[in-house]
Amino acid sequence: MTVSRERVAVVGHPVSHSLSPAIHNAAFAAAGLPWEMIAQDVSPEDGPGLVAAARERGLRGLAVTMPHKVVVAETVDSLDPAASALRSVNTVVFADGTAHGLSTDGDGFVDSLRAAGHDPAGTTVVLIGAGAAARSIVDGLSRAGAARVLISNRTPAAAEEAAGLASVAEAVESGGVAAAIAAADIVVNTTSVGMGADSDSCPIEPSLLTGAHVVVDIVYHPLETALLRAAAERGAATVDGLGMLVHQACRQQIAWTGIAPDPIALRAAALAELAHR
Repeated sequence: MTVSRERVAVVGHPVSHSLSPAIHNAAFAAAGLPWEMIAQDVSPEDGPGLVAAARERGLRGLAVTMPHKVVVAETVDSLDPAASALRSVNTVVFADGTAHGLSTDGDGFVDSLRAAGHDPAGTTVVLIGAGAAARSIVDGLSRAGAARVLISNRTPAAAEEAAGLASVAEAVESGGVAAAIAAADIVVNTTSVGMGADSDSCPIEPSLLTGAHVVVDIVYHPLETALLRAAAERGAATVDGLGMLVHQACRQQIAWTGIAPDPIALRAAALAELAHR
C-alpha cells in the first residue's frame, strides 16, 4: 500500500547548497512521519508569487532562504512576533487555507546556547556583524532576557539599525570593540568571515578572548573556524554554527508537524551531508 506523503519545500536562489532537505528528512524519518522535504530553486522575479504557488501545490510548509525572506513576509497572511519585528520570514506554515510566517533563527540561536549549557539571560553579548542573521539574534536574545547586546559592524548605520530592534541593544563604534569584548560574557560572529576560502581569517583580534568568554561562530563550514580554534586555545567555551542551524530547524518541525524532533538526529544528518562537501 502506498502511503500518502505530506510535503514541505526549502525555497531559495540558489538552493542546491542547502542542508535543509538532509536534516529535515532525517527528522521526519526518525519520528516515523510520512513527510518529506524537497528543494525548489525560485528566481528573485518569482518571489512575489512564491507563497501562492506553494499553496496551490498543496505544500504543508516552506523553509525560506535568501533572497525571499522579505518578500515572503509581505505575502503571507499572518506573522509571528519575531517575523513581524524583523519583517523577515524563514518558515511558512499552511493550515486552514492560510499561510502563517515565522522566523525561527533567533530563537534557534538561543536554544543552541541553552543546549550547550549557556543561558543568555542576564548576560552581555557582543555581536560581530549586523546582517540578517545578526538581526534575528538580536531579537531572540532580547526576548531571552539578555541584559545588553552590543553590535559591531564595518558599516555603523547597519549596526544602528540592528540595535533599533531591541531596547537592550546598542551599536559599538570600531574603537570600542576591545572594551565591549572585555565586558562581554558571550561573543558571536554573525559574519561570513572564516567560511570557505576565507577559513584562515578571524573576525576579531584573538588576543581579546579569554577563558571567561563563551564564543559562538554561526559559520558551520568549516565546523571549527579560526575563531573557534583561537577561542579554545585561550580557554573559552565554544559553540559551533551547526547549533543554530539545527535548533532553528527543530522549531520549524514543531511548527509544521506539532512534534519536537531529536536535535541529535538533525545534527548527525547535517554532519553526514557536510562530509560529502
